[in-house]
Amino acid sequence: MTRIKLSENGKTAFEKLIGHNTEILKKWNELEVALWNNSSLDKNLLEQIRRTTAFENGCEYCMVKGGKPDFDQTQIRISLTTAFAALFCKDHRSIFEGHFDMLKEHFSEEEISELCTFISFVNASQKLGKVFNLTEDLQTDAAAKLKDIL
Repeated sequence: MTRIKLSENGKTAFEKLIGHNTEILKKWNELEVALWNNSSLDKNLLEQIRRTTAFENGCEYCMVKGGKPDFDQTQIRISLTTAFAALFCKDHRSIFEGHFDMLKEHFSEEEISELCTFISFVNASQKLGKVFNLTEDLQTDAAAKLKDIL
């Protein structure tokens, strides 16, 4: 049971929670589309970040959507960004210059800007999902069962 009632606005349970204000829902969705569809970063990299942060944030609605992160540790760009995203979720204040130095070895400054923006957005979405108590049963696009991935 979510902590507030779902609105009539939106397609997903998440959208219906923020859909109490249709203008915010509209802009939130526009930003999400822009981050996924207008990024210079690979969609699989973005998805692995989303999955990683879902587990860090404890949002079961987000965890079951794709399941656990699924990549080969030798994929350095994905490995580096998922570790950075996990740290970002745990304590963004613990990110220092050295973390950016590592990112700069594999990403352009434009990509790092997109990366941090994407992580911020996904992190906020998942924390909101956790706060509102979005549960596995509300995820219509589940790829996994919570009992199988925890």
